[in-house]
Amino acid sequence: MAYKFFWTDEAISNLEEILDYLIERWSQKEVDKFKHKLRKQLQLISRFPLMFPVSNYNSRLRKAVLSKQTTVYFEIRDGMIYIAYLFVNKKDINRIKE
Repeated sequence: MAYKFFWTDEAISNLEEILDYLIERWSQKEVDKFKHKLRKQLQLISRFPLMFPVSNYNSRLRKAVLSKQTTVYFEIRDGMIYIAYLFVNKKDINRIKE
């Protein structure tokens, strides 16, 4: 069973920040590479969400490491996957809003 996604406002904002950063500092090729990697990771999350570990930060969330720099935090609820955050790993995890 493949789950449907719901993106929280926070996750959308995180994605926009990441893409803005990549566009500003890197080439379009790198932006496209990030988008492709994210799309593949979301497909995996959609099909096999339980394969990802529960977050040590918040037990209602699971975490999927996208890259050394980025982690996707999500919650499985009501038959859907809620993308809570796209977290840049160099930031302080305690800055995430509940």
